[in-house]
Amino acid sequence: MKHVSILVPNGDHSVVNVMGSQQILNVANERYEEEYGRKLFEVDLVGFAESYTAVPGFAQPTPTKLWSEIKKTDIIILPAVYNDPDEVIKNNQQLLRFLVEQYKNGATLVTMCIGTHVFAATGLLNGKICSTHWQHASLLKERFPRVLVKEEKLIAEQDGIITCGGAYAFPNLILYLVEKFGGRELTVYLAKTFMIDLERIHQSPYMIFHGDKGHSDEIILKVQEYIENNYAEKFTIENLAEQYHLVRRTLERRFKTATGHSIIEYTQKVRTEEAKKDLELGRKSITEIMYDSGYNDSKAFRDVFKKYVGISPLEYRQKYMKEAGELAPV
Repeated sequence: MKHVSILVPNGDHSVVNVMGSQQILNVANERYEEEYGRKLFEVDLVGFAESYTAVPGFAQPTPTKLWSEIKKTDIIILPAVYNDPDEVIKNNQQLLRFLVEQYKNGATLVTMCIGTHVFAATGLLNGKICSTHWQHASLLKERFPRVLVKEEKLIAEQDGIITCGGAYAFPNLILYLVEKFGGRELTVYLAKTFMIDLERIHQSPYMIFHGDKGHSDEIILKVQEYIENNYAEKFTIENLAEQYHLVRRTLERRFKTATGHSIIEYTQKVRTEEAKKDLELGRKSITEIMYDSGYNDSKAFRDVFKKYVGISPLEYRQKYMKEAGELAPV
């Protein structure tokens, strides 16, 4: 039987992650015990404060144990944490030490959303791949450059550290954990019981691209604005370099430094984002959207779209376009 520590950190955190994870694991235990006569997990809610004061209007999980009572645990689940990551890290130093100590003793570490920032602060993610909510990926890369952030992944695992995207992707994360320790049959049962889609493996369809404009390079800001306003037009990097009076190599270097993207990648992401908006509206054919996005080759359009979104334009339309009459009041 694996001991699971679901952490209750100091400060604002996702109660849904804490209680939802516990509920799914409890149902996994019930099913496993029916099949094999024993439980798969022993679950504790582990607190890091001597006492917890109820706040009117807010739920607060009650820990079953304090961190100092846990000498050895097999799996640690850190829920999504809110507020500024630096503040969360500052207020949870005992938690950080607990993670490092238990990881060295063989525990599997699991978290989601901004919880990945907490893991990164321990140094345990240096040189390892991870995921986080796509909206916080840039900040994670900036603060922890040695961490290999793969925000397109819903779940990432390396060397006993499992990370996940947004907080509300936690059911997929817990099912991933159950399959790892309890097998596929139990996981399928839970997916049916809780109506969780097992096919979700990417965050890409949910991501919204916003070019980083928080830098101070005025020329690059103008280049970004040009691309965003003229994405449907045909232009080359040489055209841009000439227009802004820079050598091509200098433009490419400065653009990458300022935005974190190459010019080609940035242009492709802008075009893809515009195509997504048109696909959601459903007013144009996919061919029209292709041309309006700056492409004249269907394979190139489809390949680029799938590269950044994870699914084809047709699949994206089917997923997000509201059909006429759908959900209409009766």
